[in-house]
Amino acid sequence: MMGGGKGGGGMMGGGKGGGGMGGMMKKMGAPKPKDLYPKLMDLPDLPLEERAQIKQEAHQRMVNGTALLAEGLDELSTATARNDYPTMQTATAKMREGLAQFESGLAAYRAIAEGKAPRNVAMRWFKGEMNLLRPASANSGFTFFGMTVFHTSVMASLLAFMAAMVAMYFFKMRRASMLLKKLTTTGPAAITKPEKVASPAPTPRAVAKSIPATSPAPSATTSSAAATEKADCCHESEVECAADGSEADNPDISQGLLRVAKRKLCRLKVARIYQETADVKTFRLVACHGGALPFSYLPGQFMTLTLPTGEKPIRRSYTISSSPTQGYYCEMTVKREDQGAGSRYLHDTVKEGDMLEIQAPSGKFIFTGKEANSVVLISGGVGITPMMSITRALTDMGWLGDIYFIVACRDPEHFIYESELTSLLQRHPNLHLHVAMSRMEKGKEIEGYHAGRLSKEILTEWVPDIASKWIHICGAPQMMDATKAMLSELGVPKDKIHSESFGSQQKPRAKAAQRKEVKSPPPTEVAAKVDFSTSGKSTQLPPDETILEAAERVDVEIDNSCRVGMCGLCTVKLLSGQVTMEADDGLDPDDKAAGIILACQAKSTGDVTVEA
Repeated sequence: MMGGGKGGGGMMGGGKGGGGMGGMMKKMGAPKPKDLYPKLMDLPDLPLEERAQIKQEAHQRMVNGTALLAEGLDELSTATARNDYPTMQTATAKMREGLAQFESGLAAYRAIAEGKAPRNVAMRWFKGEMNLLRPASANSGFTFFGMTVFHTSVMASLLAFMAAMVAMYFFKMRRASMLLKKLTTTGPAAITKPEKVASPAPTPRAVAKSIPATSPAPSATTSSAAATEKADCCHESEVECAADGSEADNPDISQGLLRVAKRKLCRLKVARIYQETADVKTFRLVACHGGALPFSYLPGQFMTLTLPTGEKPIRRSYTISSSPTQGYYCEMTVKREDQGAGSRYLHDTVKEGDMLEIQAPSGKFIFTGKEANSVVLISGGVGITPMMSITRALTDMGWLGDIYFIVACRDPEHFIYESELTSLLQRHPNLHLHVAMSRMEKGKEIEGYHAGRLSKEILTEWVPDIASKWIHICGAPQMMDATKAMLSELGVPKDKIHSESFGSQQKPRAKAAQRKEVKSPPPTEVAAKVDFSTSGKSTQLPPDETILEAAERVDVEIDNSCRVGMCGLCTVKLLSGQVTMEADDGLDPDDKAAGIILACQAKSTGDVTVEA
């Protein structure tokens, strides 16, 4: 039935007719059957001579297979070194052919030598040719789930790599989530540290008392509907408003307790309004999302508000009177001025629950306890606000240095924070409170309060060794000028005196109106020209006029607020020429290096071009 005779009949015959299984396998694309295996089917009936012949053919197959394997391996090695991929593929095919010949010869040899059933050997050959055999597993050595040690180690390495990739992915996602959480200001984080020594030069700025200066800005939302908004409270703006300095090794009040938010424009909700005196109110502000404040600040800094008054929103800067140790609210104390559009809006229009648009705090009129081991705080009127922030912060942090708090006001009715200062005085022995009331009525003197104005004699009496002290002054310009003169006579070095005023002597809006009346200054005043590259306008620039004032004359809009070089809102890029600036506290070192100037301070005697 399965003979291998010349007739070629039989199921696995290789005869000339090509029929039977051989023809079917050819049509199916299977390899041509080998003559050796059909002969094995007749193994029991074969004579010894034919058995020897089959054994010899099997041995020859093993020799040929070994030769093909060696030849293919050599070709593969050479082609790999040359990156010859076609030759590499041919070599591996030759190696597979050699291995197949070797295995077929070996199987036949063992079948004869060991007496295995020839039919089983032939059937195994058939299944192999038809790809019906299951992959053989290694029988020698250690196996794990059917895998050798090598395969086990490879799989373990791949699993470890995959686990590392998954862990790295989740680590990156967690870090991204934390950064996003910081950006949305939902919790405390690391912040920057301020300069250890404040600028010795006077740094006047709008403090509590509003400074009119009209500038276009996004309008604030004060309706009750805005108070219910769930959106993010802050977004990026073009104004740098964070404290300057490098990070500290350990958290302290000189860093603030929360992350300093740079370039943040935030919406804060008015949580409470307190009536301090007849014309002074304190506004407590909280984050619109109900969590911690979206920024940090330092004692003595200010924040800038955008208020929707009149045809265009206006910006006003007010000192923060609360302590940065209170991370969930900040306060500003504002005196109502009849001529102040900002203060009138806050006093007359704003109510609890309203939302205010705030530029995160900035300013260098700060004292954190790092600058000196004692401090003298001299305030006049509502200039008490930064001094109160400093005192609250120092007492909250348990600072042990002497605090000489000197208040100049008209009478007891105008003494802001009187009850709180009295309470702090009782709790903190290093706090020394002295009050001078210029209009205290005769016969109605109050014990502990001095009736009259400040004088050299009274300062010497209240502050021992005043010439060696670190001194902060804040109040009306006339009051500060008189105090500075007295301190100079007492031998206080200028670099120990740090001051901050309510702003320029002349109201900016009135000054701008005067400038605008003269579209072209008299020829005798003209020494230079300023070109505004963005708007395509130009005008003359007298030596006593700032670039901001020149811009207002020709209707070039430059955002501004304090106009005394502190808030940094009027920054423009100087494209050509040179300018001088009386104050540049609103600029960071990076700004200066990039050619950024303060339009409210910049003057020039030569032609200049600015980006505005």
